[in-house]
Amino acid sequence: MEVAEDIDCENKSQQQKRTRRVGLLYDERMCKHSTPDGDPHPENPNRIKAIWNKLQSAAIPQRCVVLEAKEAEDKHILSVHTKKHVDLIRNISSKQFNSRRNRIASKFNSIYLNEGSSEAAYLAAGSAIEVAERVAKGELDSAMAIIRPPGHHAEQDEAMGFCLYNNVAIAASVLLNEKPELGINKILIVDWDVHHGNGTQKMFWKDPRVLFFSVHRHEFGSFYPANGDGFYTMIGEGPGAGYNINVPWENGRCGDADYFAVWDHILVPVAKEFNPDLIIVSAGFDAAAGDPLGGCRVTPYGYAVMLKKLMSFANGKIVLALEGGYNLESIASSTLSCVEVLLDDNPIHGSSEAYPFESTWRVIQAYIVTSSSDSEAEDNEDPKIISKHLEDVLQDVIEPFSKLKVDGSIQDHVASNSCTWRSELSKVDIWYASFGSNLCLERFLCYIKGGQMEGMKTPFPGCADKTPPKEIVWKTFPRRLFFGRESTHTWGPGGVAFLNPESNIRDKAYMCLYRITLEQFNDVLVQENVVSFPVNSPLFDLTGLDSVTREEPHSLQVHLKECWYSNVVYLGKEHDIPILTMTCTKSEMDGYKSGEFPLCAPAKNYVNTIARGLVEGKQLSQEAAMAYLQEASGLGPKVQYSLFQGVKKLASSISGVAN
Repeated sequence: MEVAEDIDCENKSQQQKRTRRVGLLYDERMCKHSTPDGDPHPENPNRIKAIWNKLQSAAIPQRCVVLEAKEAEDKHILSVHTKKHVDLIRNISSKQFNSRRNRIASKFNSIYLNEGSSEAAYLAAGSAIEVAERVAKGELDSAMAIIRPPGHHAEQDEAMGFCLYNNVAIAASVLLNEKPELGINKILIVDWDVHHGNGTQKMFWKDPRVLFFSVHRHEFGSFYPANGDGFYTMIGEGPGAGYNINVPWENGRCGDADYFAVWDHILVPVAKEFNPDLIIVSAGFDAAAGDPLGGCRVTPYGYAVMLKKLMSFANGKIVLALEGGYNLESIASSTLSCVEVLLDDNPIHGSSEAYPFESTWRVIQAYIVTSSSDSEAEDNEDPKIISKHLEDVLQDVIEPFSKLKVDGSIQDHVASNSCTWRSELSKVDIWYASFGSNLCLERFLCYIKGGQMEGMKTPFPGCADKTPPKEIVWKTFPRRLFFGRESTHTWGPGGVAFLNPESNIRDKAYMCLYRITLEQFNDVLVQENVVSFPVNSPLFDLTGLDSVTREEPHSLQVHLKECWYSNVVYLGKEHDIPILTMTCTKSEMDGYKSGEFPLCAPAKNYVNTIARGLVEGKQLSQEAAMAYLQEASGLGPKVQYSLFQGVKKLASSISGVAN
C-alpha cells in the first residue's frame, strides 16, 4: 500500500505505461456523527464503513495513495458559509449545547446533531480540500474522498438535507480564491446525486469560474428539496449566467440509458466548450438501483461509464467527494466501480440494452431550447465562455428526438402513471378565475408554458399541456380582495393577493377568467402552492368538481399541508362551464381577521403586475386600478403615492406601445 508521504519519492516515468496515482481518503472518525439516541437513519456511519470494506475486499487501497483526513480551517469554510453558521457547527457538539442540541437540530430541514457532529463536519470539509489540492498540484491524477456528512444541500447560512458544511463548494472555493499558484481557474462541478445540489448552485450562482451541472429527480419541484431551484431555467445570474445547468427528471426510475443520453447530448459538449482545469464530482450514489430514497436505476456500470466520459477533460484531473446513497450494497459497489475507472485506462466492459424514457428526451430538448434562447438574449451582453458558442454547440448535438428509441418495457412516468387521469381531465374545460398577479396574461402564461416575467424571482415549469387558454373573459364577483403573508419565493418581501372564500354583496373583486382544461388547472394548483406530492395523481379530480358544484358551501380543500391556496372555490358558471378559483380556507380567513396570520402590503413589482393586468384587460384606468389596489391593501398615503407613480408610469408605457 502506498502512503501519502511517498508521493514525491517515486518516479514512474520510465515505465512503458505509467500507473495512475489515485488518492483514497477514509477516516473512521467521521462515523462519530450519528443520531443522538441511536435511532435508525438512512445517513448513518455504516455507509462509509460499507464502502471501505468493499474496497478492502477488492484490494483497492493497495493500489492507491491512501491519504489522511484533515480538519478544515474556519477561514476556508467561511469562504462559502456565514460566520453564524460556522460558529454553530463548530460548537454544536460541545457540552454547553447538550440540553438544546436536539431542539436546534429540529429547526433545520432533515438534520440531526450529536457529540460527534462538529468533528465529522470539519473532517469532511477538510478532506475534500485535501484531495482537491493534491490533484490540483499534480501529486495525484485523481482522488476519491469517502466522507460524511454529505454537503451539497448545505447553504450559506443553513444546514439541511443531512448536510452540515458544503464540502465540495468549500474545496472549489479554496482552489479558486486561495491557491492561485496552482493554476486552477475553471472548475466543473458535476452533481449526479439523485437530489438537486441547491446549496452548491447558490454558492456559485454568479461565478463564471465554476460550471455547475446537476442531474436529479425533480418532478416539477415535488422531489426533495422540493422547490423550483432545480429547474432547467435556473441558469445563473450576472457574470454566472449560463454557467448553471440543471437536468430535472420528470419521474423516477431513470437508469443508465437516461444518464448516458444527458451526458452525450448536454454535459460532454458543454464541458468540451468550458474546458475546465479540474472536475469535482458530487458523487452521490442514491440514484443507484435499490436505493430506498432515490427510486432510480443506475448500475455500477452506469456510474463507471459516466466517470470515464468525464476523464477526457481537465487532463483527467478528477476528484470524487461522496454525497448521498443509502443502500449499503449499491453505494459500495458503485464506489468500487468508480475507483476502478480512476485506476485503469482500459476500456469498460459491460452494456446497457435499455432505452431512455420519452421524458428524458423531452427534458434534453427543453434544455436545448431554453439555452439557445438564453444565448440569443445575451448577444448584447459581455461575452461568456459558455454562451458565446452555446447555440452552435447545442445545434450540433440535437438529434431528431421523434426518431430516437425510448423505453418501451417500462412506460414513461407521464405516459403511464399519470396518463389515465391526465387524459380524462384534459377533456373537461373549466374557467380558472384569477384575482392577483395572474390578472396579467404574461404572468399567467408562466404557469402554462413555463418561465418567468420581469419582477419574478423564480421561474415555473409550466403545465404538462402548454396549450394557451382557449378564451379569456372578465367578470366581477361579490368577494373581498386582500393582501396577506409577508414574503413569497416568487415575489420576495411583501404580501400577496387572497380572496375571501365567502361572498359579500358589498364587496367587488375583478377577476380574469381563463378557459383551460381541468388537467391544466391541477398543474396550476401545484405551481401556485409549490408543494411536495406524487404528481402521478390529481389534486382536484372529477369527483371533486362534481362535489364543489353541487353541494354547499361550494368549496373544497385539497389535500395539501401548510399551503396558502389549497381551497378550491366554485363561483358559478359561464357558458355552462364551471368557474373555479383557489384561495385560502375559511379557517385561514378567520386567522387573518384575528391577527394570527399577517396582513401585509404587496411588493411594488407585484402591484405593478396586477395593475398591468387590469389596464391591459381594459377593466380600469390607471387611477381606478390604483384606487382598487389601495382599498385592498390598506396602504398609507406615502406608499399610495409611490405606487401610484409606478402604475401611472406603467400605464403610460402601455399607452405608448398601443400608439
